[in-house]
Amino acid sequence: MDQKEIEQRIKEGRAFMHPSIEDPSYQTDQELKKPQPPLVKEPMCQTQIALPTNFEDLNIDNDFLHIINTRESHRVYTQENISLLELSYLLWCTQGVKGTRGKKYATLRTVPCGGARHEFETYLAIQYVDGLKSGFYHYLPMRHEIECIEEAEDLPSFIGPSLQGQVWANKASVVFYYSVVPYRAEWRYGIYTHSVAMVDAGHITQNLYLASTSIGLGGCAIGAVTEAICNEKFHLDGEEEFIFYAHTIGTISENDKQKELDFYAFIHDYE
Repeated sequence: MDQKEIEQRIKEGRAFMHPSIEDPSYQTDQELKKPQPPLVKEPMCQTQIALPTNFEDLNIDNDFLHIINTRESHRVYTQENISLLELSYLLWCTQGVKGTRGKKYATLRTVPCGGARHEFETYLAIQYVDGLKSGFYHYLPMRHEIECIEEAEDLPSFIGPSLQGQVWANKASVVFYYSVVPYRAEWRYGIYTHSVAMVDAGHITQNLYLASTSIGLGGCAIGAVTEAICNEKFHLDGEEEFIFYAHTIGTISENDKQKELDFYAFIHDYE
């Protein structure tokens, strides 16, 4: 890639971030009265696993300012199991459905989203969770359940390559993989959808950061995903649904502070 192409791509990226200019002649599929797409993806498997919701049994830090001030990215994990209740709590805090608007118009969730379209699905690579076999899972938010797409023992052989070689993630208890189902939002917003959708995705991982911090776990949001590998593993077509974002979750220790700092050793080369 030469300098001219680099500059052109930067220019296009900046244009993508600008607010859309309204065109009064343009109509979205919603305005054209086309059928609304499903609010969530249907189950992919025959068997689902109900998640516990007795969150009052968790040791949750209720000091919100303390959670905000101590939230940080963690890339070093102790490879201990988290409980099924902790996983359930994290899923609820990031994509849980609190109710619906109208009969089937929109879902009201624990995170905000433009037009309440919630055009995202949650997939999981689970290694260390009590009561669950290691493998690949899908979250069903309307039912607050998960389903096992495929059992697998050697998850590091997938995790590292799926995150563009970030092998530190191989020790995570769980890796959350987020897909986008574009038409779920395009139906309402059409050509004005896509930059806003990327903003909405950030709401999810911020909630995951805060929720994990509140129960003493650590994690790190990751934009560098290897889309083709992820799409194949979770049986996505790459057009109507594709993985674009990830977030690790793991058990952490104060004894690993120096190991965390070692990730930033390169900054000493800067004046």
